[in-house]
Amino acid sequence: MRSLPALTSKRIVLASVALMLATAAFGFGVDRLRWGPANDSAPAASGVVSGAAAAPAVGPSVAQAPAAAPVPVAKPKTMSVSDTIEVTGNAAAVAEVKLLARVVGYLDKIHFEDGALVRKNDLLLTIQQDQYKAQLQQAQAQLQLARAQLNHANIEVVRYTALVKKGAATQVNVDQWVYEQQAALANILGAEAQVAIAQLNLSYTEVRAPFDGQMSKHLVDVGNVVGGNGQQGALANITQLDPIYVEANVSSQVALQVRANLDNRQLTLAQIQQIPVEVALSNDKGFPRRGTLQYVAPTIDPATGTLFVRGILRNPDRALLPGVFVRMRLPMEKGTQSALMVPNNALQEDQGGRYLLVVGKDNVTQQRYVQIGQQVGSLRVITGGLAPDDLVVIGELWRSSPGTTITPQVKTIDG
Repeated sequence: MRSLPALTSKRIVLASVALMLATAAFGFGVDRLRWGPANDSAPAASGVVSGAAAAPAVGPSVAQAPAAAPVPVAKPKTMSVSDTIEVTGNAAAVAEVKLLARVVGYLDKIHFEDGALVRKNDLLLTIQQDQYKAQLQQAQAQLQLARAQLNHANIEVVRYTALVKKGAATQVNVDQWVYEQQAALANILGAEAQVAIAQLNLSYTEVRAPFDGQMSKHLVDVGNVVGGNGQQGALANITQLDPIYVEANVSSQVALQVRANLDNRQLTLAQIQQIPVEVALSNDKGFPRRGTLQYVAPTIDPATGTLFVRGILRNPDRALLPGVFVRMRLPMEKGTQSALMVPNNALQEDQGGRYLLVVGKDNVTQQRYVQIGQQVGSLRVITGGLAPDDLVVIGELWRSSPGTTITPQVKTIDG
């Protein structure tokens, strides 16, 4: 009976040991499931762990390369282009007039605002008119008197001629009235001349615009005496701005080259005035303004070694002002029949010069240095470094650089 407690205690100890072993085994298994794949280089036996590790192997293992950028390209445009020269000159007014007082008097009224645009024959200034109106009336009165004297003389000549036939008067009386008749005719001519002078002086009291133009500021205030004592000071200035001249001095070498291109022909004035001239301001793109040559000096200035040329063009917006610097492009008669043209904005520049991007093998762009000529509208003449069959990148330049693979989109160059 005493052995029973001892047996029970032994069982309790064994049960405790078994429980501890089971707890340890369970903990080891959970730890293996959690950390085993990261610490064990062998393939995991668990279905959950091996499945998670093998999942990335399903599908493609390499990413697709992005497609090449689409870029517009075109072959150079072939067209006939005339040779030209570009020179720097300046604009000049076709007419600029100082308005003077041609009669003496007080400046009575100014009819224009300083800087105003005026039309031909617009009234600009008025000089005191009273005395000139009176002088006109006096001249007209003298004319009427001379006409009355002529009528009286005509009557007396007829009367005394009849009396001479009747013996009631002498020939001396007739001769006297013939003289009076002739004197009256002379007086009429003199009076008519005085009337014309008085009318002219009266018209000079009104200063009118000689042409369409723009006024300067007034140079004399109202109330001042003008035109007297030999005064020749201008009352104001008026400048014609439409049309307008463009003038330049061409070097003698260029002048000789132009003559050679013209086969040394002497052009008539009419032929010269048909030669086109293109003009641009410093901030203009290209040469948007067009006119014709108006004058070429007959000789070269020995002091400067240049030839003076002048063109004329319309200037309705008055963008060209006298004295402003301009660029002029003049034709040289002969031209290139098959010039290669590309858009001017397709050209790029670095320290090596001007270049184009040309599509090469496998659609890889290449840097091609070129020689350029004149600009015609938005196109530029390429004089060297480019072939007619080359594909030139003409747009989306930011997408491409030398050595870039592109997707060419073939276009046609317009312009």
